[in-house]
Amino acid sequence: MTAITHILDAIDAGDPHAVDQLLPVVYDELRKLAVQWLADEKPGQTLQATALVHEAYLRLVAGPLREHGEQPHFNSRGHLFAAAAEAMRRILIEQARRRQSIKRGGDARREEIDFDHIVAPEPDDELLALHHALERFAEQHPEKAELVKLRYFAGLTADEAAQVLGISPSTGDRHWTFARAWLKRAMSDSKAT
Repeated sequence: MTAITHILDAIDAGDPHAVDQLLPVVYDELRKLAVQWLADEKPGQTLQATALVHEAYLRLVAGPLREHGEQPHFNSRGHLFAAAAEAMRRILIEQARRRQSIKRGGDARREEIDFDHIVAPEPDDELLALHHALERFAEQHPEKAELVKLRYFAGLTADEAAQVLGISPSTGDRHWTFARAWLKRAMSDSKAT
């Protein structure tokens, strides 16, 4: 039994101190996931990987549940990392929306100043377009959308994601192929309009 599984079992058993033991055990993996996420962000990103991990962790285990004395529940390591990836995705979406909001300058973009070149970063349109396309996709194909979240956002392999969803790897591969094509078309359609 891995340390993560042991801690998750202790949380399920009601051990109030087990939640505090979880972050040190999963921190390195969550930080790698956050670095992956932030590597895909456009220049001008002010959020650091460490801050993203801490914010996601707080949302997972120290949020509204702890205020009411409840413990979070994770079925497995995969479930924990899927929930962490979803929390990170939501944090980045919220930040992208804040940057685009009229109150904070609308479509004004932060510019990095280089004495040789002045570079303006690209907008966060691609991340928001993916978010909106994924929401539409989830309405029509919820299981396939969950697969996308596990593979793309949680960084799980095809086999790990299939196991978390309780489907065969070949079904997971078919769902993944369909989802990628659907999302690519939806995002290109949104750019055309």
